[in-house]
Amino acid sequence: MATNKRVFTLRLEDSNFQKIKSIADKNKRSIAMQIEYLIEQHIHEFEKEHGPITIDH
Repeated sequence: MATNKRVFTLRLEDSNFQKIKSIADKNKRSIAMQIEYLIEQHIHEFEKEHGPITIDH
């Protein structure tokens, strides 16, 4: 399946990984999808406070 998502390595403290895994399990998401969701929520809150982030392509 083709995707436009970038692949990268993320290093987490074990306790943070386990907590995110627990949240992901409760939300019926993979760990990767939970992390992506959390990032999207943070970006949304940041842009709500500071305005849209422009991206040069």
